[in-house]
Amino acid sequence: MVLKFLRIAAPVALGVLLSGCNFVVLDPSGDVALQQRNLVVISTVLMLLIIVPVMALTALFAWRYRQSNTAAPYDPDWDHSTQLELVIWSAPLLIIICLGALTWMGTHLLDPYRVLGRIASGQPVLRSVKPLEVDVVALDWKWLFIYPEYGFATVNELAAPVGRPVDFHITSATVMNSFYIPALAGQIYAMAGMETKLHAVINAPGRYRGFSANYSGAGFSGMRFAFLGLTDAGFDKWVAKARAAGGNLSRAGYLQLEKPSENVPVRRFGSVDPALYKAVLNMCVEPGKMCMSEMMAIDAGGGLGLAGINDTLPLTYDKYARRGAVFGDRPSFVAGICDIDELRSAAPKSLAAPRSMTPINGAGLTPPQGILPAFKVLQLGTLRLPSDS
Repeated sequence: MVLKFLRIAAPVALGVLLSGCNFVVLDPSGDVALQQRNLVVISTVLMLLIIVPVMALTALFAWRYRQSNTAAPYDPDWDHSTQLELVIWSAPLLIIICLGALTWMGTHLLDPYRVLGRIASGQPVLRSVKPLEVDVVALDWKWLFIYPEYGFATVNELAAPVGRPVDFHITSATVMNSFYIPALAGQIYAMAGMETKLHAVINAPGRYRGFSANYSGAGFSGMRFAFLGLTDAGFDKWVAKARAAGGNLSRAGYLQLEKPSENVPVRRFGSVDPALYKAVLNMCVEPGKMCMSEMMAIDAGGGLGLAGINDTLPLTYDKYARRGAVFGDRPSFVAGICDIDELRSAAPKSLAAPRSMTPINGAGLTPPQGILPAFKVLQLGTLRLPSDS
């Protein structure tokens, strides 16, 4: 009696426990995640078309041709059946063709770098709709979100209006992480010195869970954030709240924020350095450090020669330690070289802007006098010869 009761109660108890689970992957609220769900479901059904009959026939043959069943036909000399061979080979071949076509289409249509073509089924993206841009930085052990269009930043809180495409630009300040919002889209890796992208859209208001799906150290379990799907009015209020929070996330402030910390609460910065994300991506947040993009440009041009050998020695922290780690800060790095923008900001106004753009006279200098009186000015790299007059 007790055994019979347990057989009935066990499935009921299991069903009660499972009823509290949130099958967000199979019931997402974002169109990209929904298409990915459909891809998984269709692929599973196609494979079950082979697996289920094979498992059923295995049990049927074992039962029908058991030793005690003397009524079953016995044909020890049987070795071939053309009809059976056609079924055995054609059915799996058709399934493989379908899976291959489905995978090929899904790989291209659901490419995270592909700009969204639709908001939902039968609802294309209007050309007048401007995507929301969000710069994502994975830190130890928290997430930094920068909204360049609105000029503010948040920590461990992300929001987007319902029905508006979102363009994520993702990088990491330290080790590799994985940016993942199951209700929105699939996971995308975040790597230091590299940028990955994700295009997605949320189709229903709500509070969704986001986290890192790639182990990254001691505080990994607390590296979670809230993703808010809001109406247009709700998003405007959220933006106003973030801007009103005050505080400026400068480069110096970022270097403090970047230091490892666990279970970080939501933080908001009313303003942010416009070039901060670019500096994080190019690993040159510290003052005076050469950006990775500048170094690659120098290398592409042949390098700095013997004079620049001593400038390329260390970069030790990038290989062996992190800022704020137990090894401490490393003061040495590749020194930066002034770029055009820095030269213009440091130069006098007379040199920063030419007095006349037609013709271009160098950096606003007057035409040469005395030494070469016969020559006129240089215009677009072409030397004018003196006129006969």
